[in-house]
Amino acid sequence: MTGSKYKAALLFGSPGAGKGTQGEMLGKIPGFHHVSTGDVFRTLNPNSEIGKTFFEYSSKGELVPDEITINVWQENMRAREALGLYRQESQLLLLDGIPRNPVQARLMDKHIEVLVVIHLTCQNPEPMLERLSKRALKQNRPDDAKPEVVRRRWDVYLEETRPVLEQYDTSLIKEIDALGTPPEVLAGVLGCLAPVQAANFEPQF
Repeated sequence: MTGSKYKAALLFGSPGAGKGTQGEMLGKIPGFHHVSTGDVFRTLNPNSEIGKTFFEYSSKGELVPDEITINVWQENMRAREALGLYRQESQLLLLDGIPRNPVQARLMDKHIEVLVVIHLTCQNPEPMLERLSKRALKQNRPDDAKPEVVRRRWDVYLEETRPVLEQYDTSLIKEIDALGTPPEVLAGVLGCLAPVQAANFEPQF
C-alpha cells in the first residue's frame, strides 16, 4: 500500500444475495478490482493454522475472528499490489465479505475510504437460502451444504453483519433488488458504481 487509503466500494448483502456473482462480473470491467474475502480464506492451505481456524468457524456458519480476518485481508492486498494485479491509483476496489461486523468496519477505517455501499436487498430469506444450497452443489462448498449451517449464517448476518450499514452515512448506501437476473442486478449496480469510479479515477480503456 502506498500510504494512502484504498478507495473502495462495499458489496453488501445477506448470504446468497449475489455479492460474489456481481463482484466477479464487475472485476472484468476496466477500472474495477474485486476482492472476495471468503474466496481468499477458501484458498488458504487447509492444513495451515489459519486455514484450520477458517474451517472451524465456517463449518458452523460463524464469522472468523476480526483480527485474523483483517490480517489475512491485508496480506492478500499486499500480494495483489506486489504482483501488479491491483493498481491503487487507477482501480476502484470492490470489497465483498469485509467488513462483516461493526468492529471490523471501524478497524477498516484506517485502510479504506468507502465511497459507496452497494446494498443488495432481499426481504424474504428463502430465495437466498435456496441460492446457497444450489451454490454448494455447483461449487463444492461444504459450508453451504448443511441447512442448519445456512440458517445459522443468515442469523449471524442479521445479528452481526447488517448493523455494519449503521457505520456509514446513509447518502453512501445504494439499495439494489437482489432478486433480478444477474444482468438486471448488474445494470443497477453499475448505475451506482460508474459515476463513483469516473469521479475518482482517470478513464481506463
